[in-house]
Amino acid sequence: MSAIADAVSDSTTMIRRVLRHTRRNPSTLLMSVTLPLVLLCLMNYAFGSALNVGGGQYIDYLIPGIIVMGAGYSCSATAVAVSTDMSEGIIDRFRTLAISRGSVLTGHVVGNTVRTGFGVVVVVLAGLAMGFRPSGSPLRWLAAAGIVVLMLVAISWLATGMGLAAANTSSAASMASMISLLPFLSGAFAPVDGMPGWLKAFATNEPMTHIIDALRSLVTDAPVGDHAWLSVTWCVGIALVGYLWARSTFSKKTVR
Repeated sequence: MSAIADAVSDSTTMIRRVLRHTRRNPSTLLMSVTLPLVLLCLMNYAFGSALNVGGGQYIDYLIPGIIVMGAGYSCSATAVAVSTDMSEGIIDRFRTLAISRGSVLTGHVVGNTVRTGFGVVVVVLAGLAMGFRPSGSPLRWLAAAGIVVLMLVAISWLATGMGLAAANTSSAASMASMISLLPFLSGAFAPVDGMPGWLKAFATNEPMTHIIDALRSLVTDAPVGDHAWLSVTWCVGIALVGYLWARSTFSKKTVR
């Protein structure tokens, strides 16, 4: 029991470290908040009137896509932060201390989840000011929040694995950029029905589309269908792969 308590305490310390770095480097937080807001305004005001989403306000259709897009961009910040820790020797310093090794990874994962979660809240509030009018019940909103948190944890673990596997910070950012592209190849900004056949087949089945459709259905009180359980399955699978990848790579790179 003492080992578990020590691991929790060490992880809490590392989470505080990541959040403190965010406070001292506000550009990371600004990117998590500002970029989604800019894209929200651009898509809603510049292109919203030209897109046919099958009825309803475009802002109601758009918000879930912006949330997932912001989560995708957070992947790069986490991968770069982990890669920086590995390359600058701070991990070697931690290794000399009597702390849980896994706490370093947990700190990055939870820290990114909290940071990006703050950006999600800001996007939703901005959407409400721009006319977003969700009709989902509190229970549906709670389910949507659960999917968002699960998605953020999954992406954070995957980004951590990328940061550990990358040779340097530039490589880490390049690897993470692939995750950032997925929301643009989904139903985030327009229905997939209008896409070419080959792209439609990919967009219909990729995880981001299921997550976006689940969030969109939950907050607008529409039928969710299979999107909810497919979203959870994808998130759990990605989180598990990212976790195993990160722990394996971390162990190999920190062994004496």
